[in-house]
Amino acid sequence: MNLDHVFVCGNPALDFAATLRARRSTRFEMFVTPDRLNAWYLESGLVDTITPATEDDVRTAITVREAVYRLVTDRRLGEEFDRQALAVLNAAARETPVTPQLTLAGRHTDATPAQALATVARQAVELLSGPDVPLMKECGNPECTRVYIDRSRGTRRQWCGMESCGNRIKAAAYRARRKTVEQTG
Repeated sequence: MNLDHVFVCGNPALDFAATLRARRSTRFEMFVTPDRLNAWYLESGLVDTITPATEDDVRTAITVREAVYRLVTDRRLGEEFDRQALAVLNAAARETPVTPQLTLAGRHTDATPAQALATVARQAVELLSGPDVPLMKECGNPECTRVYIDRSRGTRRQWCGMESCGNRIKAAAYRARRKTVEQTG
């Protein structure tokens, strides 16, 4: 499995929730080490520099990520929020978030993993209580469990991303059609 972090969901909280890939099949954990967690925070653009994460930071991030995923799923399906997931998210959102600073070189954001996680939690709160809720969709690839914001014209987008899922599904459908033609021809 590809270890690159992917940011195709249209919201950092959704991209964070998607760091456990293929939840319905061969689950693949992206946060296997503190370095991988820090890499996500940096690659997401949430921070410019971050202090080294610990195993405890990873466990806490995974707990919050799972709460975010549960609440996103609840909201997307029109169900009542899971109270335990709500408590986890709100506790994380109450912590001190990332604070950007103005430097001689421009904007710079230095943070701890706890501050970065609090910022992601706050973004999840804003998403789940904001106007993008009706635009949340799950990827049409049966192997993918990413939820994304569909801002396409007519909200007809089917995949979390063309490179990650759309091309793969379209290529498989093409191969299946070719095989059928070859068998009947």
